[in-house]
Amino acid sequence: MTEPVAGRLWAPQAWLAGRWRDAVLLEPGDDGNWARVAPDTPFDAGTMQRLAGPALPGLVNAHSHAFQRAFAGFAEWRGSASDDFWSWREGMYRIARAIDAAQLEAVATQLYIELLRGGYTQVCEFHYLHHDRDGAADDAMAQALIRAAQRAGIGLTLLPALYERAGFTEPQRRDGQQRFASTVGDILRWRDAVRALRLPRVDSGVAIHSLRAATPAAIDELVRRCAGDPGPIHIHVAEQTAEVDDCLAATGQRPIAWLAAHVALDPRWQLVHATHALPAEIDAVAASGVGIVVCPTTEANLGDGIPDLPRWLAGRVPLALGSDSQVTRAWREELRWLDYVQRLVLRRRNVAAAPEAGIESTATRLLEAALGGGGRAAGFTRWGLQPGAPADLLVVDPADTALLGVPAARRLDALVFSSPARPWHDVMVGGRWVVRERRHPQAAVAGRAFADAMASLHAAD
Repeated sequence: MTEPVAGRLWAPQAWLAGRWRDAVLLEPGDDGNWARVAPDTPFDAGTMQRLAGPALPGLVNAHSHAFQRAFAGFAEWRGSASDDFWSWREGMYRIARAIDAAQLEAVATQLYIELLRGGYTQVCEFHYLHHDRDGAADDAMAQALIRAAQRAGIGLTLLPALYERAGFTEPQRRDGQQRFASTVGDILRWRDAVRALRLPRVDSGVAIHSLRAATPAAIDELVRRCAGDPGPIHIHVAEQTAEVDDCLAATGQRPIAWLAAHVALDPRWQLVHATHALPAEIDAVAASGVGIVVCPTTEANLGDGIPDLPRWLAGRVPLALGSDSQVTRAWREELRWLDYVQRLVLRRRNVAAAPEAGIESTATRLLEAALGGGGRAAGFTRWGLQPGAPADLLVVDPADTALLGVPAARRLDALVFSSPARPWHDVMVGGRWVVRERRHPQAAVAGRAFADAMASLHAAD
């Protein structure tokens, strides 16, 4: 994407510091960050471009497995007495074994365009397809993801994931996991190689697939060798009750408790899912400054369980959103599900709202949590419509029927909880337009390449 940096923008309203402000000047700098954000600025037709509607910050998608976009919609039949995460995983492994770099680039480009249209402007790619289909070491898969992000115009934080074994008591990898093989040295080499490219809006951190997939010795080595590095560290943890039970049997502790006791956790860390957490574990995470990444539609699709959202929010734990298995590619639906599952379990409404703290709007509290937590999860010190933060924004579609007759004070609630909604009218990443009037310039070409890749991957279905 080679669009020039946009000039001075003017929004009739924009979301600044947790509320709508009127007449906002938004000026991106040549470095791709906001140089100036000034509310209550009169519109000047000679020097400003008026946006088509109100402006919101873009969001970080803090947990993505791009290749799983090729499996979305293919696991919704049950041919046996039971179906759960572990049976879904076996089907997912078939795609992981089959996909090559060219197919991954096609799938990821399609996905990243969909994520942009769904309101994400940065994606954290939790990457563990480290080898070719024959198991030989190959960085072509990571390169395919970088090319896809560049073609789509989305920001990318690539997170090569440490993966050593099949489980706590299985020191070898199973069939279907050979492409995931990696050592601590591999992870750091891949991280540094991404950074050495010095591409705009492409950076890298590290990931640990899970406690079951990495030995304590390797985790300790990775943490030690990342000392002083500012990049994020992500890990799947406590997603499934079986994982919790296996960790208890192997170590005598639950996964989050083990991490808190054995690792010097700090704000770089992001616990992905953290679904099955006890109050004491949540309190330990809150005290360490660690963030969590929730993936509500994937967790629902896989039957993972429901997090203790009220306690996570009460502990002021940074919270980010992820699309994970790609069954949904829009943050509004993720936020909607995040609160709706709480309503079903607790049998009350607006669980995330906090009137005692002056936040009566559920959408406001959830969005602000996702903005702050998402920026940190991707390695940014600033995020949102503020000077020094990436110049990313979403322009609300003024023709969206979900907003007809809705006053500004209730607009965000309607955007999140009144569905279906139209895609964002315009999307900006790093001061450059990547979607204009709901259209992405690469969508048609990317769609054809994606369809061809899908036809090849699913030829036997």
